[in-house]
Amino acid sequence: MYIDSPDTFYTTDDTIGGRISLGRDANGLSVEAAALAIGIAAGTWIDWENDRDAPFPNRLVMIAEALGVSLAWLVSGRGEGPTWITSDNVSAFRPD
Repeated sequence: MYIDSPDTFYTTDDTIGGRISLGRDANGLSVEAAALAIGIAAGTWIDWENDRDAPFPNRLVMIAEALGVSLAWLVSGRGEGPTWITSDNVSAFRPD
């Protein structure tokens, strides 16, 4: 993976499952929280991340929205990738 600009990641050598995992990690989400966000079982999410199964096309949009990435990035590895949670921006993700 390399960064072309702050908003554009290229991960063309990765799989959809790898990008799903990367997006979830970047957002600091557990598998359970990510799965709950789109209304699926945690085991299904794990299968996607491990490339044992692939999401149906209608789920790809939901996954992209939940991870804050573009659909193009999720599918191809080119486009707006995840924003990594750091100590500088973590408070924006915590409820008051």
